[in-house]
Amino acid sequence: MPFSKALAFKSYALVGILSLVALAPALRAESSTPPFTALDVFDLEWAVDPQIAPDGTAIVYRRSGFDIMKDRRRGDLWILNSNGEGHRKLTTSEVDESHPRWSPDGTRIAYVRDAGEDQGSEIFVHWVDSGQSARVTRVAETPSNLRWNPQGSHLAFEMTVKVPAPKLTERPAAPKGADWAEAPRVTDRLYHERDGRGYLEAGFSQVFVVPAEGGTARQVSSGNYHHRNPAWNADGTQLFVTGNRREDWEHDYRNSELYALSIADGTIHELTNTPGPDQAPAASPDGKYLAWLGYTDKRQAYQLTRLRIATTEGADMRELLEDLDRSVSAFQWASDSRGLYVQYDDRGRTKIAYVSLNDKRRDVADNLGGTSIGRPYGGGSFSVSQDNQVAYTITNPDRPAEVALHRGRVTRTLSDLNGDLLAHRELGRTEEFWWQSSVDGRDIQGWILTPPGFDPQQSYPLLVENHGGPISNYGERFSSEMQLYAAAGYVVFFPNARGSTGYGEEFANLLYHNYPGEDYNDVIDGVDAILAKGFIDPEQLYVTGGSAGGIMTAWIIGKTNRFRAAAVIKPVMNWYSKTLNADNWFWYYHTRYPGTPWTHPDEYLKFSPISLVGQVETPTLVMVGLDDLRTPPSQAKQLYHALKYRKVPTMLVELPGASHAIAKRPSQLIDKVSNILGWFEPYRGEDEQEDR
Repeated sequence: MPFSKALAFKSYALVGILSLVALAPALRAESSTPPFTALDVFDLEWAVDPQIAPDGTAIVYRRSGFDIMKDRRRGDLWILNSNGEGHRKLTTSEVDESHPRWSPDGTRIAYVRDAGEDQGSEIFVHWVDSGQSARVTRVAETPSNLRWNPQGSHLAFEMTVKVPAPKLTERPAAPKGADWAEAPRVTDRLYHERDGRGYLEAGFSQVFVVPAEGGTARQVSSGNYHHRNPAWNADGTQLFVTGNRREDWEHDYRNSELYALSIADGTIHELTNTPGPDQAPAASPDGKYLAWLGYTDKRQAYQLTRLRIATTEGADMRELLEDLDRSVSAFQWASDSRGLYVQYDDRGRTKIAYVSLNDKRRDVADNLGGTSIGRPYGGGSFSVSQDNQVAYTITNPDRPAEVALHRGRVTRTLSDLNGDLLAHRELGRTEEFWWQSSVDGRDIQGWILTPPGFDPQQSYPLLVENHGGPISNYGERFSSEMQLYAAAGYVVFFPNARGSTGYGEEFANLLYHNYPGEDYNDVIDGVDAILAKGFIDPEQLYVTGGSAGGIMTAWIIGKTNRFRAAAVIKPVMNWYSKTLNADNWFWYYHTRYPGTPWTHPDEYLKFSPISLVGQVETPTLVMVGLDDLRTPPSQAKQLYHALKYRKVPTMLVELPGASHAIAKRPSQLIDKVSNILGWFEPYRGEDEQEDR
């Protein structure tokens, strides 16, 4: 039975008395190996963007981790031989390095390096034989998406070129020595801010080329349009780019096309003309074909991203893998141009497959990912050598991303970035779990993470962690946040309710005009199925989640009082105000809900958790980053203020400087988890205390 408000308030004063000792599991069996702790987060490392040499003999990658003194993510480039030997730092630089790319002949590596304080980032080239690096650009903004031309003589990249912001008036000159306020900010752009970056200065993404030996970076695209994802044609005379150069491009934001851009004179012509996004082009090595990702927009909540192919002139377009009911998230051509390697999510795992031009598919590698660190989302990347060796980031629930190599039918993990730490920690164990939805009998997948020293004969508290998105997925990947929950003695349940990706278009699109909906039932059905296993105390249920997971948590406590306590992280409480206030406000119209807030106000309110707040009795922590532009702090405050008004036990935790990626800084990842556990802790075992 739900505990009383009086009892809740009795424990309320204990919240905040959280130390590292409180993270130790109360029910953990004796063990000589310590559990994973909050400070261990700073010692985690993970591989990003492994790039295999054309001849397959070496792999360069970004070795990422946390800087405990500066409280930020950092990374530099490392290289190792394909047999796992010779693991070493690529350069002597001690600043951030990223995006390594081999030259076609394998003698050089281009990459992006932090150029120093207040100088942004620049492109550098590293000569493999000599071990020397040189800066080849001096540009005003940070370059991205580096691409070598097939001849190895030039690099293409994209970079923002600023344009003047609109002005309504000229301010009179201030007297000498006067301390006036900053000039007003004026914009007429639909997209003018981005979570994690704040206000976006007016400008457009343009494509540049620069000699690989250094020199002047020359802008080759033009016009007040965005040009992205440059990819060379075989003879190096053209770049294929994505963009939308139509008159109404700003409001036609769901659409992009492919263009061929002349290096010589900047002339450009359109290759595709389909409604929906066309992106990430890549020409085949033999120069005959162009492949890219896209779909014909049906304005649904979710659509599969397809692998498309045509001639380099844009003719004879067709789609590969039409029988694969999964989105393709990345691809690379095989060196013989007879097929492509593709990346896709399938039931909580990320895979790499090979597909031939006659549309025959075979899976090549599994367990791609491990770069999310905080929570077990998908991701990761791969590259392919000329002899079809595949380098990729491999993960499992016990390890963040390591460098792996697939050759023939054998996969080897080449790096061991966390053996010095995690080999000496007792981690929770992850178990795949399936159950049936009571709504329509669908099979639903999730995972159970049991605490260190787990004994199925004992009774444990259950912590439900709902994923964000909601069109995303959790899976069999390392998660520092989940491990900290398990180390505190909780069995952690993370479900992939309907709407999750990796189960087909129809499954993810069940949230179309119906969110939150029966995904709530899927989560509760999963809880009941776990209770039937017999090792969960039914009076000790807790629930949390961030972003869409925060929405689901707020929805759950508005529907049921079964949970002893809840932590709602960066939620949307009111779709009417969220849709008009977030950085991506324009993306929801017609797809998440019918119409707009002013044409369908009842629909927007119907699916807003604020509509259920009058039924909430569960003690609830509310948390948000103060710089969150995706689910602004005003959303979290609506829940907090409503619960305060109704005298439901609650606290508001605001993280200064945190964006929607609330755990991007390691200290704030720790703050997030420790405050959730600190809120839950006083409610554990209260029934027994009151009986005494």
